[in-house]
Amino acid sequence: MNSLPNQPTTGNYGIASLYCGDLDPDITEANLYDKFSQAGPVASIRVCRDVVTKRSLGYAYINFQQAIDAERALDTMNYELIKGRPMRLMWSQRDPSLRKSGVGNVFIKNLDKSIDNKSLYDTFSVFGNILSCKVATDERNSSKGYGFVHFETQEAADQAIQKVNGMLLNDKKVYVGRFMTRKERMETLGHPATRFTNIYVKNFGEANLSEEEFSQLFEPYGKIVSCVIMKDDNGKSRGFGFVSYETHEASKKACDALNGNEVKNVKLYVARAQKKNERQAELRDKYEKLKMERLNRYQQGVNLYVKNLDDVIDDARLSEEFSVYGNITSAKIMVDEKGNTKGFGFVCFSSPDEATKAVTEMNGRIIVSKPLFVALAQRKEERKQHLAAQHAVRTQGMPRGFIGPAYSGMIPTNYLMPVAQPRPFMTTNQVPRPRWQQQTQGQQMRQQPQWAMQVPSVVQVQPRMQGPQGAQRPQSNMQGQQQQGGQMANGSQQRGRYAQNTVRNPMLPMADMLM
Repeated sequence: MNSLPNQPTTGNYGIASLYCGDLDPDITEANLYDKFSQAGPVASIRVCRDVVTKRSLGYAYINFQQAIDAERALDTMNYELIKGRPMRLMWSQRDPSLRKSGVGNVFIKNLDKSIDNKSLYDTFSVFGNILSCKVATDERNSSKGYGFVHFETQEAADQAIQKVNGMLLNDKKVYVGRFMTRKERMETLGHPATRFTNIYVKNFGEANLSEEEFSQLFEPYGKIVSCVIMKDDNGKSRGFGFVSYETHEASKKACDALNGNEVKNVKLYVARAQKKNERQAELRDKYEKLKMERLNRYQQGVNLYVKNLDDVIDDARLSEEFSVYGNITSAKIMVDEKGNTKGFGFVCFSSPDEATKAVTEMNGRIIVSKPLFVALAQRKEERKQHLAAQHAVRTQGMPRGFIGPAYSGMIPTNYLMPVAQPRPFMTTNQVPRPRWQQQTQGQQMRQQPQWAMQVPSVVQVQPRMQGPQGAQRPQSNMQGQQQQGGQMANGSQQRGRYAQNTVRNPMLPMADMLM
């Protein structure tokens, strides 16, 4: 049973707080509360999440009200399954100095793939109290063949190294040693490039080399420990393999002698074997150096972006057109996979003054048949920021909810938008004038001079024609209410412009509408 961490070496981390790792991303605080409340009263639970995505980071902290309950949970629930994955429990250590000091930390390698966290814990727990135990895994949750065990005391770690180092675990001889940081390994053992014994060979797939021929190719340079050609599921060579020598000198001699040599009309690549993360770091550093070199070469203010180029313009023609403004270090037109121009390119001058002059003179100039667009070249990030700033300025004065640019059509300044005028309701005894009477009135008005023509705003409406029996059509209730409402609103019978038995003429002159 794990004793409570009440010693001076362990008094810095929370007495009643546990760290819970290797959790499924879907685990929530409610799931953990249901699990750990069986051990005792839980004060609080927090699942650590990403600040932006709010997705679980795979670990949590469980705070118990009493330390005895936290110890019970650590002893009985460590490596239990929760949603199909074993959780890893340890005392919460708020102060990272104990973890970073390396005291009591042990490194184990050459582990069998079947050994998991619980198996490693059970193997080393006989030597002392374990604070943390973990087997390194990849993205598929498969073991990488090495792990770490952090003991409470350095004496327990030394005893584990003495007893387990060189022993067989699941028929594999394991190495157990003191954990060293990368900096310590570099100082003690040197850089891997200066002490490698394993080399990587590729590009011999078309040569169809057998394992005997492959081994004979590297035997003259030293004693070979192992030699293997990687093959697929069908037993066919994948075109690369590994050769391990007994000494570093032999492996270096083989790399220098065979790298770039032709074997059966194929050129071999022979170099030091690297781990995946080491190779990625090396390629990343190489890319950053090339990027900085390119930025220093094409410094700000000397590289120009030219677009709207004609298809017949090539690199030489582009350099010729811009060479009159200064010394050109490079001129390049972008092309696609088929070699066809993309219609834009770059011209780099030796000084910013020459580039500024070229922008002033060449922007808008017609070359062959198209006007050029010339501006200072920008990086992708700078161009995005510039476009975002332009968009913010354009949309700054628009009302909320407005979508799209404001209307910018050509509207005359003296244009007057017509305003709809209200029209009164027509009662039963208000009907339009018959057509023949309107035509007669129109003919009389045409005879008057144009300057004296005036159209009255209202016209008289004749009473409704009586039916065959001489009786008018009875009014409906709705029409009666409308008449009564109109009379009550006016207080009396309407007089003046909108008198009874009149209707407003729908065709009014512009002068009358503006009054």
